[in-house]
Amino acid sequence: MGDGPLWGLLILSMPLWVGSGGYGASIRMAIAGLVGLLIYKSLKAVLVRERPFIGLIGIECAMPPLDRYSFPSGHTLHAVLFAAMAIDYAPQLAPLLVPFAVLIALSRVVLGLHYPTDVLVGAGLGAAIARVALAF
Repeated sequence: MGDGPLWGLLILSMPLWVGSGGYGASIRMAIAGLVGLLIYKSLKAVLVRERPFIGLIGIECAMPPLDRYSFPSGHTLHAVLFAAMAIDYAPQLAPLLVPFAVLIALSRVVLGLHYPTDVLVGAGLGAAIARVALAF
């Protein structure tokens, strides 16, 4: 559930939550999401850290990965990024989005796709990108 379509739906629905200011929020969130995508893909290409199920005995992969490398977690980056931005515009979404983002982050480790540090760095990057995007 942490893949792009759900976040796209959230981005497109911002005018419903915020009113006419939601259009600007949607554009800002989409741009921030693209920046996040570029950052995490660039880091993965340079850092090339193998996923846990590849490098560690006894770790099973519970679902097929999107790519070979794990650092940082792009799913977590985007979950934190979009949750933080949406909550800034529509605080009433917090009870839904905070647990959802946490579950996405935890699932990445449980599924054997990421190390805990991949998830922590992904969350930190997502929070940082959200702060910068909201400052503009």
